Amino acid sequence: MSTWGGGAKCAACEKTVYHAEEMQCNGRSFHKTCFSCMVCRKGLDSTTVAAHESEIYCKTCYGKKYGPKGYGYGQGAGALSSDTGEQLGIEPQETKPQRPATNSNSNKFAQKFGGAEKCSRCSKSVYAAEKMIGGGKPWHKTCFRCALCGKGLESTTVTDKDGEIYCKVCYAKNFGPKGMGLGNLGCAEHQE
Repeated sequence: MSTWGGGAKCAACEKTVYHAEEMQCNGRSFHKTCFSCMVCRKGLDSTTVAAHESEIYCKTCYGKKYGPKGYGYGQGAGALSSDTGEQLGIEPQETKPQRPATNSNSNKFAQKFGGAEKCSRCSKSVYAAEKMIGGGKPWHKTCFRCALCGKGLESTTVTDKDGEIYCKVCYAKNFGPKGMGLGNLGCAEHQE
């Protein structure tokens, strides 16, 4: 039972942690000032802490100590490092050479995450937030326009022919049925 105003013991310094200054991680209490990385001593919070058993680390040091090994791994948060992990007491591990991604894998990635597909109009990458589909192909929202009149299109107003997209009016004028009253909107020959 705790005394008046008292609390749990700090996992780092073993002194009493009062509620107003308490940080918790894995069911253990810490003072805010003691809630720091065991390697670099950087102050931590709930979004930057990485715990391993009874130890707490910043994500960079945790990655170096416990993350995957090899080229491009374990540096965390984009940090550049040329150390081998010996300073942290880590045995170097043999790494397998990385295989470059094949087109089928990168295409699957593109389909899942919306990157690397190319816009049918400008040929630049189309990401999920700006992606429109017309004629079964990806388009940027800004490129999703009629090929003839330039009018912006929506999924309900788009028509496609031979890999290009059109508004319904331009499609009807250029590819619709021909004859009296059909596809000749506003034609002077047929008006009396």
